[in-house]
Amino acid sequence: MEYTYRTKGTCSQLIELEIEDGVVHNVVFTGGCPGNLKAIPALVDGWTAEEIASKLSGIRCGVKSTSCGDQLAKAVLAAREAELAAKAQ
Repeated sequence: MEYTYRTKGTCSQLIELEIEDGVVHNVVFTGGCPGNLKAIPALVDGWTAEEIASKLSGIRCGVKSTSCGDQLAKAVLAAREAELAAKAQ
């Protein structure tokens, strides 16, 4: 399932990803720091939404209350919830 998440409080504006049975692939950030936003998707590809969330939730960027990693954690949990809801129908 493809999922799109609009970020809040970060330089990146959008996260697009694919999730299948809770496993995340093909994460793409729009906007933000190019190096970090190429590295993060490469590292988390094939991880479950829960693994990503447990590693990245709560990470802050400077004085901001969130970060691109933290936003990815929120995105994958929302994607997993949407995936489960779609399967329940």
